[in-house]
Amino acid sequence: MKKTVLVTGASSGIGRQTARLFRQNGWNVIASMRNPENETELNALENVWVSRLDVTDQASIDRTISEGIARFGTIDALVNSAGYGLFGAFESIDRPHFQQQFDVNVFGLMEMVRAVLPVFRAQKTGVIINISSYGGQVALPFATAYAASKFAVEGFSESLSHELYPLGITVKIVEPGSIATNFRNSMQFVPTQIDDYSPVVSSFFSRSATPTAHLQKATEEQVAQTIYLAATDGKQQLRYVIGDDAQFYIDQKYKQTDEAFVTAIREYFVN
Repeated sequence: MKKTVLVTGASSGIGRQTARLFRQNGWNVIASMRNPENETELNALENVWVSRLDVTDQASIDRTISEGIARFGTIDALVNSAGYGLFGAFESIDRPHFQQQFDVNVFGLMEMVRAVLPVFRAQKTGVIINISSYGGQVALPFATAYAASKFAVEGFSESLSHELYPLGITVKIVEPGSIATNFRNSMQFVPTQIDDYSPVVSSFFSRSATPTAHLQKATEEQVAQTIYLAATDGKQQLRYVIGDDAQFYIDQKYKQTDEAFVTAIREYFVN
């Protein structure tokens, strides 16, 4: 029997490339997205089922899983790719905006995992791949909402990986760096009206790309290949970093003292 993967956020970017790659490698693909009526490619491919799914809508999650199993017989892997980034000075981000960031990036991801776990437990196998970011380990200025959500994904995934290991279920985290995908178009910036922040905001955004300008960035195809590797390599490896810029920031944090790391980030972006 062919294996089946369920991919969230498959309408664009990493999610779309991941759906394509799994299908090319002989998998059945449940390509889920909020607006499948706009899809013109994936729904024409054999062994791909495009499903309407919003990770903040429990009914759509449950329906996609039940109909996907009815169509393909089982689900063997879940790729949680849906998400977006909210940026701006924390003091200017109100509670509803911060809550929505967590509803999509954290609680939506958790509910996807919760919904698929009974399937994986029954078959005593399954792989969960949660798409994080180097921003799940390194928090840059004006990313309080996004970084907090990705740090939460990292902690949740790491703890869950130990919890599910005795059940034959594997959890993986993929941490891309900067990628020219639709994610940039889905970024939300909250402008600040507080003058005290203006010089720091201006400094950060004018210098944000400078520290890693010389480094190779991963393409969305390379990220998809990393996701496929994580799903199929049979290893207990937890984290997969992709992109030299992602590795740069992670090394900055873990290969020097905490004081040196904090100083470096502030020299890059704030001072």
